[in-house]
Amino acid sequence: MTPAAVCAAYLAAFATGDPDAVTSLVTDDFVNEHTAALGTGCIGKQEYARRVPGFLAAMPGLRYEVEEIIADGDRVAAAYTLHTRINDRDVAVRGMMRFRVTGDRIAHRTDYWDSLVFKEQAGLE
Repeated sequence: MTPAAVCAAYLAAFATGDPDAVTSLVTDDFVNEHTAALGTGCIGKQEYARRVPGFLAAMPGLRYEVEEIIADGDRVAAAYTLHTRINDRDVAVRGMMRFRVTGDRIAHRTDYWDSLVFKEQAGLE
């Protein structure tokens, strides 16, 4: 798989609701970095695998609608719209992820999204 295809598969895996489908596409030393105030990062596949089930449970019907993927070697950027339903409200938040891919797995992900927009749409304010 190309680095772009690995990242596309990773983003598509969230819609399955299967934590193993998501975590199967990251390296053992995976770095999960968030820039938004509501996001929390972690290091290591084991810790990421511990967190993903709770994340999926908190984001019913989660799916990433990919707007564009740009790849340059092992570096990939994906613009997306995150869709979920929280507090009986549809939530759609645009964002961007940067990836570094090693082989056929993601080694580093940095996620950029607006947590204020998320809070407003989800009725969390």
